[in-house]
Amino acid sequence: MKRAGYIVPVLVVLLAVAMSTLFIVDEREKALVLQFGQIKQVKEEPGLGFKIPLIQEVVRYDDRILSLDTPPIEVTPSDDRRLVVDAFARYRISDVVQFRQAVGALGLRAAEDRLASILTTQTRAVLGAEGVTSNTILSQDRAQLMIRIRNQSQARAQALGLDVVDVRLKQTNLPEQNLDATFARMRAEREREAADEIARGEEAAQRVRAQADRTVVELVSEARRESEIVRGEADAERNRIFAEAFTSDPDFFEFYRSMAAYERALQGQNSTMVITPDSEFFNFFDESGAIPSSTRAQVGTGTAPVQAEAPAAPSDDTGTETADTEGGTVVSQ
Repeated sequence: MKRAGYIVPVLVVLLAVAMSTLFIVDEREKALVLQFGQIKQVKEEPGLGFKIPLIQEVVRYDDRILSLDTPPIEVTPSDDRRLVVDAFARYRISDVVQFRQAVGALGLRAAEDRLASILTTQTRAVLGAEGVTSNTILSQDRAQLMIRIRNQSQARAQALGLDVVDVRLKQTNLPEQNLDATFARMRAEREREAADEIARGEEAAQRVRAQADRTVVELVSEARRESEIVRGEADAERNRIFAEAFTSDPDFFEFYRSMAAYERALQGQNSTMVITPDSEFFNFFDESGAIPSSTRAQVGTGTAPVQAEAPAAPSDDTGTETADTEGGTVVSQ
């Protein structure tokens, strides 16, 4: 019984010692086995490992891709327009032995501080290089600049046992003291562009308006030309008809033209004409205002008989009357 009482504690101690010799490395980790601060074993593959209890210890490091945000920094490109750049990096521990030798027991925080310093330095160096302007940083060439920052940071981060996977610029802003001047410059540029657009629009409008005016003039001129041609042809036809009528019966034609002249001259309710007694205008009227019988006889021999009765000398308000005056004849309608 006494032996059994001793055996159980011994087994427990042996089991504890055996358990302390074993350690498990996860697939997301890398491990170092240290003995009095010296690296005795490197465990980079996941699985079961062994160590000497109480003498050796296991230090684990994350094998995943980690993220590091750098503080905003102010850079000055070659065009002297200062910018505030906020970047971040993706990195991983590529060599745990070198990483341990570089940072010692301070661990990941010390490594990130040193990596942030490297990223800041390389960001300033690349963005402030010759030929790199603020427009370049804000354009599609920004991707090439980030690749350059990553490559240069990678060369210096290898001394820490780190692998810089990627570097990105999160924000690129102007310093507060430059915002007002920049906005004023942008506003002036937009106003200049607007003025150019307005000027081009006015120029196009002038061209369209001039073309429209030219088209109107051409159309009106063409219409007038055609109307003059038609009017000339009509006048020619009218003159031809008049000439035929005149040659066929000159007396009737003269009488007809005189009647038309009377109709045009004596219009309205109160038309008065003062002419000399020997005027040829009233050849077809005698002194009493009637058409002479000889004239009626001559007209009656025309191709179309005309009834021309002389109105009474004194007529009503709508008639026509003639009166002799000292200087001529007054005709009223």
